[in-house]
Amino acid sequence: MKQIFIIPLLLVLVMALCAPAVFAQAMGTVKGVCKDVDGKVITGATVEWDGLETGRKYTLKLNNKGEYFSLGINPGKYNVKLMKDGKELWHINNVTVGLDELTLDFDLKKEQEKSAQGQGMSAEQLKQMQEKQAAVSKENTTVKALNEKLNAAKTASDAGDFDTAIATLTEANQMDPSRDLIWFRLADAYRMSAVKQTDPAEKQKRYEAAVTDYQKAIELKQTNAATQQDPDANAKMAAYYNNLAEVYAKSNKINDAVKTYAQAAQLDPAHTSQYMFNTGAVLTNAGKADDAIAAFDKVIAADPNKADAYYWKGVNLIAKETMDKDGKAIAPPGTAEAFQKYLELQPSGPYAEGAKGMLSSIGATVQTTFGTKKKAVKK
Repeated sequence: MKQIFIIPLLLVLVMALCAPAVFAQAMGTVKGVCKDVDGKVITGATVEWDGLETGRKYTLKLNNKGEYFSLGINPGKYNVKLMKDGKELWHINNVTVGLDELTLDFDLKKEQEKSAQGQGMSAEQLKQMQEKQAAVSKENTTVKALNEKLNAAKTASDAGDFDTAIATLTEANQMDPSRDLIWFRLADAYRMSAVKQTDPAEKQKRYEAAVTDYQKAIELKQTNAATQQDPDANAKMAAYYNNLAEVYAKSNKINDAVKTYAQAAQLDPAHTSQYMFNTGAVLTNAGKADDAIAAFDKVIAADPNKADAYYWKGVNLIAKETMDKDGKAIAPPGTAEAFQKYLELQPSGPYAEGAKGMLSSIGATVQTTFGTKKKAVKK
């Protein structure tokens, strides 16, 4: 009697072991190749499949051959988009995925031709459109590569490695020599590296390279059509002139430096005081006191609260002092007032002690709003 029940039980157990845990869903497969308007494979992009019925989304990455592939995509209807850098390059809607393998290629050149035919575009119009898009694509690729070079050069410069910055920016210029910003940054690297040179000949060589590159940057910016559309074009150009003037000054080309600072001030009137202050500093270092005083007067006229301008005006006035017959120093008119104004604006400034010392040397007292006032004489 026991054998009658054993066999059915064993059959039940065997059937249970053979049964799957769940029923597997039948899935489809999709693949394709993506090409741009020039017929070249697209890389660094994705193909997005958005399910219209299931709401499922599949994001498939392209390999270095422009290919994508996916096993196990739910059958149904999908909107498919080719995306790169967050932008849609093309889309195809209502694509049906079944159980068989589906090949869906993106050929942007062919897609544009189809679109052009639908819009009634002539072959010549289509060609012009494709050429324009190819130019835009090339420009974007170039800009991306140049920005990478600029960032690498900045990192090197910030670390004081100017030779690496120079090499990197030179490579960028070889990629595209028409960018004024690259020449400007290269000139900056030469200018800053010159200071570190112990060999006078090498130092001067780098200053000369900086001058050449600044001049090239200015030339390119002046002829760049985009400059005309840039509201900050003059201010940017003024920065080019400012740095060029600094190199002239360090190369002892005083007249060139003064002229170039004046060009910067003309382009960027809002910062005239800074350009004129730089001019005054150059003339002070060159021992041209009268010209330096005139420059600092322009600084004061543009910015009456620029304390340092009063101090350095006073220093240049002191340089013009004379001696009377008793050997007493006679300072030109306005000397004491210049130092006193500095102390009024900067009573604890970096030149405060120097200003007090200068006043003492010419027999003047400190008279400021915030500093020590002259005591009243009792009658």
